[in-house]
Amino acid sequence: MSIALTTVVLFAVFFCLLALSVPISVSILISSVVTALTTLSWDQVVFICMQKMNSGVESFSLLAVPLFILAGNIMNNGGIARRMINFAKLFCGFIPGSLAQANVLGNMLFGALAGSAVAAASAMGGSINPIQKEEKYDMAYATAVNIASAPTGLLIPPTSAFIVYSTVVGGVSISALFMAGYIPGILMGLGVMVVAYLYARAHKYPTTGVVPLKTALKITLDAMPSFLLIIIVIGGIVSGVFTATEGAAVCVVYCLFLSVLYRSITMEKFTKILVDSACTSGIILFLISTSSAMSWVMAYSGIPDAIAEGLLSLSDNKYMIFFLINLILLIVGMFMDITPAILIFTPIFLPICVSLGMSPVHFGVVLIFNMCIGSMTPPVGSVLFVGCGINKISIERVSMMLLPYFAVLIAILLLLTYVPAISLFIPEMMGLV
Repeated sequence: MSIALTTVVLFAVFFCLLALSVPISVSILISSVVTALTTLSWDQVVFICMQKMNSGVESFSLLAVPLFILAGNIMNNGGIARRMINFAKLFCGFIPGSLAQANVLGNMLFGALAGSAVAAASAMGGSINPIQKEEKYDMAYATAVNIASAPTGLLIPPTSAFIVYSTVVGGVSISALFMAGYIPGILMGLGVMVVAYLYARAHKYPTTGVVPLKTALKITLDAMPSFLLIIIVIGGIVSGVFTATEGAAVCVVYCLFLSVLYRSITMEKFTKILVDSACTSGIILFLISTSSAMSWVMAYSGIPDAIAEGLLSLSDNKYMIFFLINLILLIVGMFMDITPAILIFTPIFLPICVSLGMSPVHFGVVLIFNMCIGSMTPPVGSVLFVGCGINKISIERVSMMLLPYFAVLIAILLLLTYVPAISLFIPEMMGLV
């Protein structure tokens, strides 16, 4: 069977199954098996797919994923989110729409600790949106700000997205990826803050005023133990004191310690956290496992090379190729969650970008920034659904309010794509790349 026909079979079966609401991991596995059967026998397909699925999760680095998920769930239920919001308010009291600005800063801070856009949207939205409602904020505006800023946690480390990407690529330093995510994540947050400020000023939203010094010191001291977590985990990983997986374990222990210290967690709540974390981890690891089988099928069939040749035949201008790849990834992000997107499209687009002079670290940042935008877009944006669900507001209303944020974030995406120094400045300065 020709490569073109094989590609059609793989993606046609995959998207048909998704349209029938088949779980994405099962869709990946079935489409991979069906495609492989066009060239191999049933026994060969079963043996190789099972082997690839097993080897796909047989990685010490991937142990960090369930550990960071557990740490994020502990933080989400352990009183840390509320302290992040209180601290963020200190810097926003004099800005119109100060509660929305505090929401953005809170998402950047809490998202960096939890490493999850959905956890940040849930924690920040649940904590600050009721206050915004009392202050007569337009709840479509408040929800849009929360949704647009929550994905910053997928870029600002520690984040499991970079760990999954590093596992797929192989040989790319997790420390370098973590450091590369800081400036893009901060730029994303600042872009959201600018749009939120312009809207708030136009609609004459109130400020909350400057917090008295004594209160500010108390809030800062209350939040300091949470910030110490970033220094311990990121500092330890980058300096080589421990690996990303060991850092994730330290993160879990420290979060549990803080939750006990704050007296915000009970044995019943902790048991539920463990169960929820195990379920989420099982879903993600099975997804990684099945995606490993799909990656092998694509490589065996020559699909990545065929797509690369097709793209390169359209233009010999690398900037145009980068633009087309971004366009494809933005569309993919509208229909697919971040983990399967990383697993499926990294083997396809990374070789093209590397051949055109883009480093794997730079590509990882661009890929995940695309998926951050995708997480807030209909019809399948997980952050969009969580943010709207918390406020019980229609997706249609919020989607219209999100349009200015999309415009700013896409502009930042293009800037990151064409100016590699934005992503690579910190890793290069630290000698990580």
